[in-house]
Amino acid sequence: MGGLTGVPVGGLVAGRSALVTGAGQGIGLEIARLLHEHGARVTLADVDAERAAKAAAEIAGGDADSVLGPGRDVIGLGCDVTDETSVENAVRHTAERFGGLDILVNNAGITRDASLRRMSAADFDAVIGVHLKGSWLGVRAASAVMREARRGSIVNISSLSGKSGNPGQTNYSAAKAGIVGLTKAAAKELAHRGVRVNAVQPGLIRTAMTEAMPPEVFAAREADIPMKRAGQPREVAGAVLFLASDLSGYMTGAVLEVGGGRLM
Repeated sequence: MGGLTGVPVGGLVAGRSALVTGAGQGIGLEIARLLHEHGARVTLADVDAERAAKAAAEIAGGDADSVLGPGRDVIGLGCDVTDETSVENAVRHTAERFGGLDILVNNAGITRDASLRRMSAADFDAVIGVHLKGSWLGVRAASAVMREARRGSIVNISSLSGKSGNPGQTNYSAAKAGIVGLTKAAAKELAHRGVRVNAVQPGLIRTAMTEAMPPEVFAAREADIPMKRAGQPREVAGAVLFLASDLSGYMTGAVLEVGGGRLM
């Protein structure tokens, strides 16, 4: 870090405040952890409030109750990203607690996989609601704060599934493709206010969800990757950190692929 011109002492996002959704586990937790390591004060939001508190405690190196005490720079709270009020409250709580909101990472997601013939309308709506509507609500609420401050970085987590489409994931692929469109449209609306909006498209990443796949299926997908391995959550977090920091200060509306070369 010391060799990089303009890197703040304490980290790439030192002194900034961040809100990460879906941060109770997996990629979201790793994003929150890396932002905190680089100096940010971080709110970990998750639909499971207890899981969010425990994850925040893990990052802070304390217990779940103490994390919520005064003076802490990492907190956990419950947030349903499909609920407008819940998202607005998470943004408001972060801004009040940390004196502003500099970074939003829309990471929350679910899967409800099934073939087109077997997928229910409810499962389609659920996935679109969490991924696409949830990201839109986050962008809208966060940008209201960031516009006034005339600064901020929003990072939306898409997926290579939104680029190529996956059989059995018409809902997920549609939602992740929609996030790319949302990112670009919002970037154009907010650029003149100093607010940047970018996206990350992870490929096959080792998480609890992917490691639950049948071994032969996982191996086949891994074999299709030019780098011949699945990625780690930390590698996705690194791309998010870059987009959240001033190193990407002249980037907005961009989509970074973190997939080992797959689908390039």
